Amino acid sequence: MILIISLCKEKLHELEFVKPIEKIVGKNYFVKNYKEVGKADLEKAEKVIIPGTSLKDFEYLDNLDQFSWIKDFSKPVLGICAGSQIIHLIFSGKLVNDVEMGFVNSTFGNFLGIKKGEHKVYALHNKSAYSDEFDVYAESNPLHSYHATKHCKKEIYGVLFHSEVLNPELIENFVNL
Repeated sequence: MILIISLCKEKLHELEFVKPIEKIVGKNYFVKNYKEVGKADLEKAEKVIIPGTSLKDFEYLDNLDQFSWIKDFSKPVLGICAGSQIIHLIFSGKLVNDVEMGFVNSTFGNFLGIKKGEHKVYALHNKSAYSDEFDVYAESNPLHSYHATKHCKKEIYGVLFHSEVLNPELIENFVNL
């Protein structure tokens, strides 16, 4: 069972950021708002996906304590955009202003089934975060934002771009780990 954790303050935003991931994941998932996730939800989940939210919704940054479980979580986690920012911040990362919008090129190493080389991705963010506890597997060109990362020791992945828009195979590959 996949737990999809919504960061969206507005239910309408879930149509853009959560619903496409539900379609990619298929039938074996459940969705909870980050403020409602409890121990039983985390125990029930085999994997966790934390999608992004709208460009002006930063409420999650005031509630990072809701994600402290990530540090000790032993199951795979995928953070997308704001979800990736959260993951890096939980591991002592720094948040920086970093605007990318639209289709951009990203240079990849092998990452969740995306082959090494240049790939087009869909970016929609005005902030990013990075922690030294993560290895970098993709950077955007020419801005050099860290587009794909993995924790050095755990199955915790972050992508700054929206793989639910372009590159849905990345989410499929995470689900099939």
